[in-house]
Amino acid sequence: MTQPTKQPVKKTAKDEKPFFKTVADNRRARHDYEILDTLEAGIALYGTEVKSIRAGKANLADAFVKVEDGELWLYSCHISPYDFGNRFNHEPLRKRRLLVHKKQILKLKSNMQEKGLALIPLKMYFKGHLVKVDLALAKGRKLYDKRENIAKKETKRDLDRLTKSRNNSH
Repeated sequence: MTQPTKQPVKKTAKDEKPFFKTVADNRRARHDYEILDTLEAGIALYGTEVKSIRAGKANLADAFVKVEDGELWLYSCHISPYDFGNRFNHEPLRKRRLLVHKKQILKLKSNMQEKGLALIPLKMYFKGHLVKVDLALAKGRKLYDKRENIAKKETKRDLDRLTKSRNNSH
């Protein structure tokens, strides 16, 4: 009696992990705000916007999120017009709808109203072929908090430098 030969396992599309590519990063937000919670949201875009984002022409620098009529909207996120787009090209600064579950929106809205928190985008990236936005529920930092944070980072950097130089000398 012969034993059956083992067939190689074929990987399906579900087995493969999604490809992540960060397109835009809001570095200023991490400096200006204390991030309490993060959330991933989809975003409704036109075709020319997606093509422009693939080319890396998106900017989250002054962007913010508002809750209107039970929906999340992303404001002042600049996506440059697509170079090869025709007359149907998009407006660079239009408001864009974020795709999040209703329960999550209600929870975010209550947190924003009760605690005086802001909802800001941290980064925009491709997850597979879909564009996603990382949102942060954040509390604004005062000027002295920013200075304190910078001082902590500098002391940590100095300590790391000292320990590294000691380890290299031995």
